[in-house]
Amino acid sequence: MSIRRQIPPMLTLAVPLVAAELGWMTMGIVDTMMVGHMDSPALTISAVALGQVLYNTVAFGIAGVLLGLDTYLSQSHGAGKFDEANRWLYHGLILAAVLATLLYIIVALAPFLLLRLPIDHGVLVGAVAFLRALNWGTPSLFLYFALRRYLQAFNHVRPIAVALITANLFNALGDWLLIYGHTWGPIHIPAFGVTGSGLATSVARLYLALFLVATVWRVEHRHNYGLRSMLRHIETSRLQRLVVLGAPAGGQIFVEIAIFGMVTFLIGTMGPLPLAGHEIALNCASFTFMVPFAISTAAAVRVGQAIGRKAPAEASAAGWAAILLGAGCMACFSAVLLLFPHAIAHAFTESRTVIAATVPLLLVAAAFQFFDGLQITATGALRGAGNTHAGLIVQIVGYWVIGLPVGYLLGFHWHHGAVGLWLGLCAGLVVAGLTLTTIWRRTSRSIERVTVRG
Repeated sequence: MSIRRQIPPMLTLAVPLVAAELGWMTMGIVDTMMVGHMDSPALTISAVALGQVLYNTVAFGIAGVLLGLDTYLSQSHGAGKFDEANRWLYHGLILAAVLATLLYIIVALAPFLLLRLPIDHGVLVGAVAFLRALNWGTPSLFLYFALRRYLQAFNHVRPIAVALITANLFNALGDWLLIYGHTWGPIHIPAFGVTGSGLATSVARLYLALFLVATVWRVEHRHNYGLRSMLRHIETSRLQRLVVLGAPAGGQIFVEIAIFGMVTFLIGTMGPLPLAGHEIALNCASFTFMVPFAISTAAAVRVGQAIGRKAPAEASAAGWAAILLGAGCMACFSAVLLLFPHAIAHAFTESRTVIAATVPLLLVAAAFQFFDGLQITATGALRGAGNTHAGLIVQIVGYWVIGLPVGYLLGFHWHHGAVGLWLGLCAGLVVAGLTLTTIWRRTSRSIERVTVRG
């Protein structure tokens, strides 16, 4: 089947998911911008940076286990087995509750370790306050993750985009109210600073979860997928299958985010100013990454549905369409970062010193955009085919065996500071992008041979 024919249906599924992922990332960017206009912006941006990286590293690594739902739900949908898909959702919700409890405990205990790091004490105090406020939204976050996987596997993606776009309004309003504080006659809202930023995000995540609960109810009422049939006894074997398939996917996300967490810690030892520049550049790189990340999710769904329909040639073409779209979008983002680094940094803060620390990192980010697009879309295609191990292994080697040692050498021994550490990340992403694309090439050939034998 032609790759060109797969691009329109891929875009139909991916565009709302892109809007959703950009909406998700915008929350963190708005948080950074809001605290970036407080007094001592280097200190406040650094505190939020440290808190966000720690939370996201653990949260998305643990929540990544739920990515196993992508494969089972989409393949069940492709085969027309709605009852089977509903049972997968039921067990996904159970697993989400267990994982959310685990994350809540970890984040609650994190300050005991965090306050002992060799980083500016003011930054650490702010990060702890931000983390504690952010943790209130953990249960809502995991409920959202599980329900989202169900909706996108059944091609109901527009409500996900609407949910995240409107949630940003809640988050921005909450930031404005709670970070700075306001008084209207007898009504007084105190200024919570960075704590207010975390509280606003938690409220927005509660809204997200409730929105998707309502959406699933409406979808079931309209299409009658038989969701009531999922309320059966818990099948331990089904939970085990979810964990076995999802754990490597979660491990891959943890490995990828953890490398940025480690780099954040290392840059934090250099002082608040380099850390503030790192946070702004990381927000920008994460924002652009959300586009191929959404396409990657669409790839997992489209490849999985095609395999469920026993259409391997379609599955192969869908994977290549996703990779081409993801890499092409990131090439465009690379040009934007190269042409407008000062304007982008200035949108976050008016501090000239923070802007000067940010611009070189944005230029490094421009260099790895294309390869970042390759690696994440290839990972999604592989996940749709049921391969969640390749991405984990490749990223361990790319980031931790190659990227981190190179970055540490450039950053500390050759005294290139934060830029040196980011160059190490760039090296790791180049390796991951090229390797995972090669693995998908072999996988797609294997899938297509199934058609010939049939």
